[in-house]
Amino acid sequence: MKEVIIMICSTVGALFILSTSVAMLRQPDVYLRISVTAKASTLGVGMILLAAAIYFEAFPVVSRILAIILFIFLTVTIAGHMLAKAAYITNIPVWKGTKIDELAGKYDPETHVLYSESPDKNPAKLDKKPDGKLE
Repeated sequence: MKEVIIMICSTVGALFILSTSVAMLRQPDVYLRISVTAKASTLGVGMILLAAAIYFEAFPVVSRILAIILFIFLTVTIAGHMLAKAAYITNIPVWKGTKIDELAGKYDPETHVLYSESPDKNPAKLDKKPDGKLE
């Protein structure tokens, strides 16, 4: 039974990684590619590591594998977010099929501040320096 679970986990993980590589070629812009990479490949690697944890029953190995899975899930999501933010700030164009740009007008290229709402709606934010202090 253990071998069947290992085969299922590793096969599902490999299929998720394969789908990530195919999606990387098919997605039209960098933002969708980042999204695919951050989601599908993380799940694929997690499933393969889960299969390894089931195969090696020793507690030190399993605890390290679970720590690696947790580390991957935490770091890949943050890295994907930071890559998408860097792409947006450097004006990488979005796919022409994108309907809503929720960050339009919220990034100030002079101060490199990304506001949660448009600075035009809150005039107090326009008087702040990049470090957040008022002039």
